Amino acid sequence: MKFILILLFVITSVNVHATATATANEYTFPSKINAAEHYVFYSHGYIVEGDDPTPIHPRWGVYNFPSIQKALNDASYTLIAHHRPKGVSPIDYAKRLAGEVKQLITFGVPPENITLTGFSRGGAITILAVNELKNAKVNVVILAGCAGLINRKRDIQLYGRVLSIYETSDDVGSCNLLEARSPMLKEFKEIAISTGKEHGAFYRPIDEWLVPLKQWINSSISEPEINEDE
Repeated sequence: MKFILILLFVITSVNVHATATATANEYTFPSKINAAEHYVFYSHGYIVEGDDPTPIHPRWGVYNFPSIQKALNDASYTLIAHHRPKGVSPIDYAKRLAGEVKQLITFGVPPENITLTGFSRGGAITILAVNELKNAKVNVVILAGCAGLINRKRDIQLYGRVLSIYETSDDVGSCNLLEARSPMLKEFKEIAISTGKEHGAFYRPIDEWLVPLKQWINSSISEPEINEDE
């Protein structure tokens, strides 16, 4: 009986690991790029850096990265949502992210078909990548990402079509200071949500932030940019 229980535990552990690995691999940068496709990048918060996709914060509970990946996934675009290693430099990772966007553009994907979104440190990485790209046609969604590094580095600017979402009970607030110093913005919209969940409001896929985020993404898909020269 003891042997059977141990065997079942081993099989279950292997299956869980295999499922987690499959989920992680599902949202990596695609090996084949379709120029007619839309692409969305999601960068998670700091707590997920490392090996655990569902870490627990003592105040805000579980950050459910796999559930967020699943909720963001959509048939109308390809989702790219890397699980970052522990101790990665935000500046270095932003350059990697910008490099992947440039790769898409090199293969013929219009920049207006690309959306970068991220939460907390992932939001800061998104902003840094946008500043690196300096492309006024990309779509951007920042989730509680305007704090710390972004506020200290006064040379950082936003470009393109930007949506900012923040939680009113959170210490990380509006991106209006970043907007004010970003003359190359094509469009800027900001939404304040009030769930009372502080920074943890973005730890799980809830409608308050998920619905406007996906609406923003889908509006760029349903309303392609018109070439004024035509």
